[in-house]
Amino acid sequence: MRKRSLTASRPLNSRRPVKVRKQYPNPPFSEQHQSWPGLACRMEPPPDHGEKSYVGSGRLKGRRALITGGDSGIGRAVAIAFAREGADVAINYLPEEAADAREVADLVRAEGRRVALLPGDITSAAFCRQLVADTMLRLGGLDILVNNAGRQISRDSLQEIRDEDFDETFKINVYAMFWITKAAVPHMGPGAAIINTTSVVAYESSEHLLDYAATKAAIAIFTKGLAKQLADRGILVNAVAPGPIWTPLQVTGGQPSDRIPVFGQETPMGRPGQPAELAAIYVLLATDEASYSSGQIFGAVGGRGGP
Repeated sequence: MRKRSLTASRPLNSRRPVKVRKQYPNPPFSEQHQSWPGLACRMEPPPDHGEKSYVGSGRLKGRRALITGGDSGIGRAVAIAFAREGADVAINYLPEEAADAREVADLVRAEGRRVALLPGDITSAAFCRQLVADTMLRLGGLDILVNNAGRQISRDSLQEIRDEDFDETFKINVYAMFWITKAAVPHMGPGAAIINTTSVVAYESSEHLLDYAATKAAIAIFTKGLAKQLADRGILVNAVAPGPIWTPLQVTGGQPSDRIPVFGQETPMGRPGQPAELAAIYVLLATDEASYSSGQIFGAVGGRGGP
């Protein structure tokens, strides 16, 4: 029997890396900066949230979801995917992000699903409690909570992080998650899902994101502990840990302006991820298909090591 030459044969998966690398934009990108909180519609190239690509199959039919930071980035991709899977959606965002939020609302309504636009500042505990109450009122219940809103400001030195900046980053990333989740849990029953957004920097910290990385580590541990606490109630608690993702977070100070052109180039895939590439993970964690997964951190980091 003649042996096949390993050097002459083409690996079965040889075409996949090309597709993965080339189907989305690769660096270099143009240098760009926006004032916080930024708009996806002003980014170049525009992020892909799955507006044209995500196809649902009714996996979340009849469910009701609250998504923070749902106007752009990962939150927007999740809102689109949830709606196309049959869920009604409430999204929270800052008033300055209304232009992006209206686009999301139009996409959700195009799927025949209800959408509740709930602008406001989640650094306020009172607003976070009201956010959950308004979601209950507008959607009639709450089955899925996605804590996704975040703040990320790059600083070269610890000395450059002002007390007020440190405080705001923790309030948006950690305190708001705590306040919203605490208000939401009493309304959630068996089969409900809480999905938090942590980050690759929770376990592979960047020297430029000390405060942000600390919040993302806190989110990961909060997720694991809460999952144990809510297991006997049948509520699943998981988190997603993205790597470098092309969102307004990056161009509003999350990366220095001179690093934007090469953003994501350091990953094995050679590019940043697009929000659309994470949506299916959030969908899975919101369905009964993930019924034996709780307290887990799901990485999506472009080929790097995982959680």
